[in-house]
Amino acid sequence: MSPSPDLRARGTGLATLVVGLCWLVVLFDGLDMFVYGSVLPNMLAEHALGLQPSQAGDLGSYATFGMLIGALSAGTVTDWIGRKKVIITCTAVFSLASALCAVAPSLGVFGLGRFIAGLGLGGLLPTTITMVAEYAPRGRRALIVGTLMTAHQAGGILAGFVGLWTTGAGQWRVAYWICVVPLLIGVPLIAKYLPESLNFLVAQGRTREARELAERYDVELPAPAAERPAAGDRWSAVVALFRGGLWRTTLLFWLASFCGLLLVYGVSNWLPTMMRGAGYELGSSLSFVIVINLGGIAGMLIAGRFSDHFGGARVATVWFAATALGVYLLGIHMALPLTYVVVFLTGLFLFSAQAMIYATVAGRSSDDNRATAVGWVSGIGRFGAVFGPWLGGQLVAAKSESWGFTAFAIAAVLATVFVALTGLRGPQQTPQRDAAQQLTTTG
Repeated sequence: MSPSPDLRARGTGLATLVVGLCWLVVLFDGLDMFVYGSVLPNMLAEHALGLQPSQAGDLGSYATFGMLIGALSAGTVTDWIGRKKVIITCTAVFSLASALCAVAPSLGVFGLGRFIAGLGLGGLLPTTITMVAEYAPRGRRALIVGTLMTAHQAGGILAGFVGLWTTGAGQWRVAYWICVVPLLIGVPLIAKYLPESLNFLVAQGRTREARELAERYDVELPAPAAERPAAGDRWSAVVALFRGGLWRTTLLFWLASFCGLLLVYGVSNWLPTMMRGAGYELGSSLSFVIVINLGGIAGMLIAGRFSDHFGGARVATVWFAATALGVYLLGIHMALPLTYVVVFLTGLFLFSAQAMIYATVAGRSSDDNRATAVGWVSGIGRFGAVFGPWLGGQLVAAKSESWGFTAFAIAAVLATVFVALTGLRGPQQTPQRDAAQQLTTTG
């Protein structure tokens, strides 16, 4: 049986173009996601909009609840209308919502802005992951997904600097105006230069467009799916996630994603505040945001390379176990240089562990339901993203910051168990169900 066209060599120019443009918008996604945690200490210090610690966790959860809806919706919508339109729409939505936050006259309006931003943020990430996974060269899917996710951590670094630059009274509004930049840069570039997914064009019967794109960049067309869902049967891709005994693996990945995103968003929103509560100065606490995301960038590249060789599930399991140890150690007050080392290593494992869940699911999915599979594992995980900031807020309000690190460490242990139970097979050990499903390059 010949390899799926999805795994054949793709045009380097086209793959670079797709990854580069998606990297840019995911950079803005990361900036918008992390900026709340970066400006939160200052907002609390000046009681901006009457904000209290007990309310801060709720505000963080508004955005992640919006992301839950956005991710669940986008995973299916992209299989209907295409990846490019969803990427443009999501980028515009979270940019405009940031403008609403910047001019918010009250806490209610600010919370509404964060919720709307979450709709765009939640839809963008799984869609871009699906896009780059489809254009990834053979045997490099996890590395390409990891490379894309470095943009998210770069956005976190940028958010840390934004937090340091906007420490004056009322300067948090400037931070949110900076988050409007994607509307002016990202959207026009994506609209003009990003090609549509070849898999989507072929699946929709738009073979002429797909052929013209393939000829322009000298790439091969993917094989059409054996059957395309009828207009009234669009939810069949979701149902397919539970057929043929897949329900167990699907649920385990959903649970792992819940714990993973609880960690990512809980730590991202509350790291500066919890570290400040643990006795560190504000400047150091904001610097930790930069350092943990630098670790995240290194981790994405290392995890992606390892996953292509050893299998994504294996790497995610080890990474989550290491995350549990690192997060727990953050609750222990150490000398500042040692703390920076622990923060860096924690970031190295924390963010890429979750990214390898996405890479593994993308690798185990077929062309016709990949966006749905990635969208739903991301969307279900958003319940954890909602719970994490809320939990951190409750612990900070109770002045129990050290227990926050312990709670997040427990979540990492649970994620380790759930991923391990999906089966720790290597990249070449997945049964080949049919030509369209020979996609398991990430374990």
